[in-house]
Amino acid sequence: MEKENLILISNHKNWVEQAAKDQLAGVSRLPGVVKTVGLPDLHPGKTPVGMAVLSQGLFYPHLIGNDIGCGMSLFSTGVRRGRFKVERCVTRLNSIRELSDIPSGNPYGEECPIRDFGTIGSGNHFAEFQCLEHALDPEMAQALGLMDGQVFLLVHSGSRGYGQDILSRFYNPGGIWEDSEQALAYRSEHDRALLWADRNRLAVAEKLLDYLGVDDTVVPVVQSCHNYVERRPEGWLHRKGSVSTKQGPVVIPGSRGSLTYVCMPGEDTAFSLDSVSHGAGRKWARSICKSRIDQKYDRNSIRSTKYKSHVVCHDTNLLFAEAPEAYKNVEQVIDSLLEYGLIRVVATLRPLITFKG
Repeated sequence: MEKENLILISNHKNWVEQAAKDQLAGVSRLPGVVKTVGLPDLHPGKTPVGMAVLSQGLFYPHLIGNDIGCGMSLFSTGVRRGRFKVERCVTRLNSIRELSDIPSGNPYGEECPIRDFGTIGSGNHFAEFQCLEHALDPEMAQALGLMDGQVFLLVHSGSRGYGQDILSRFYNPGGIWEDSEQALAYRSEHDRALLWADRNRLAVAEKLLDYLGVDDTVVPVVQSCHNYVERRPEGWLHRKGSVSTKQGPVVIPGSRGSLTYVCMPGEDTAFSLDSVSHGAGRKWARSICKSRIDQKYDRNSIRSTKYKSHVVCHDTNLLFAEAPEAYKNVEQVIDSLLEYGLIRVVATLRPLITFKG
């Protein structure tokens, strides 16, 4: 699947369903779109997820979607692995249903547009405590602070309901012409959503550590956003489930039952619109997950993984909808990106506790 303005970055081992390819082709035909790139984690949604789109003259808010600013923040917690009591933390986390059960203040001197500030959200959002599994580039891993024996926290969340509110007011399937009053108004709120999504991930990390009583100091290691639009000299670059290669290291997680990859972007990524994958990508629709694997798990085994990590989630349907089987193989996604020279892997991180809710 490669035309002058339509590229799918994948290989023969990496499966991408036809519905996603068809959606990507549809995006490439929108007025003003000059290049469309599908990444190895491409999968269908309201618009395809795992893509980068360049347009000229106008941009499309619906291509970014309703979770403006959604991204991944990897934090160093300062907690030593030997002092991190997993069983005690799991017990503590099981005593709340969701993060909104823990009060969260607004430390910023301005009104917060996020109704449930300091929460993760549903779907594929999560907070995951991790430790170093393997440093493939020890020197770079050390420079990033990815040290053996440390506990890290990866938070995947966005602007929560604020992004949906923005999209509902600016949705236009025909796009928004650049420099119009509507474009200026959208960009102002879009940028505010990016800021508060970033703040929200930090608030989640600080809240979790404070609640667990292990520490309340977090230091960002990698921060990446994968739902946004930016103005570039050549036009408007939309990212829906794709990460910029121009902002330093990137983090690419799989499912809760797989490793997370910390990577440095390749030297020449113009081919992919300077974008790489944000994760593994879904394999199954959420509605069919439980029926497919219901007999495989009991109430305890669904809450653990092959890495002997623990999953804390009180929503049974969500446990099945986000099971490892529902996602593509992240190793195949990584292999595709490596084959195209888009990344080099610095380190892998192993899950300890995955919290959803």
